Amino acid sequence: MYKIRKASAHDFGVLTEIWLAASIKAHHFIPADYWQSNSSRMQDTYLPMSEVYLAEDIHNIYGFIALLDHTVAAIFVSPEYQVKGIGRQLIQYAQQIRNRLQLNVYQDNKNSVKFYQAHGFRILNESLDTAAHSKEYVMVWEKS
Repeated sequence: MYKIRKASAHDFGVLTEIWLAASIKAHHFIPADYWQSNSSRMQDTYLPMSEVYLAEDIHNIYGFIALLDHTVAAIFVSPEYQVKGIGRQLIQYAQQIRNRLQLNVYQDNKNSVKFYQAHGFRILNESLDTAAHSKEYVMVWEKS
């Protein structure tokens, strides 16, 4: 188990590095330069406007989840630490502090779609991310 804590602005540099590495790995169907060109926006705009929680131990920060009200704006785990339960712990933490969660996930990101479905999310509808030119699912989870 990792410690989950609220992130501070001091953490945003490390979280942006995690976001970039994980985005490039998970979204192989989108050119890497798309993610690289959005790095500063992630650190300077998106993370500060979100309620961000991170997973850490005494050595490192391993991943984070960013919430905007009931929207999961981002959830990323360092590629070398994926499939170790960190993402599960982060999504379950969000499910404890919210009654409803909604997110968008690229349809081509099959592993993430399966991950969300395994945690009770269902596909609500489809949309198009015009910036990345990729189809997305809008998924929702509600506390029962």
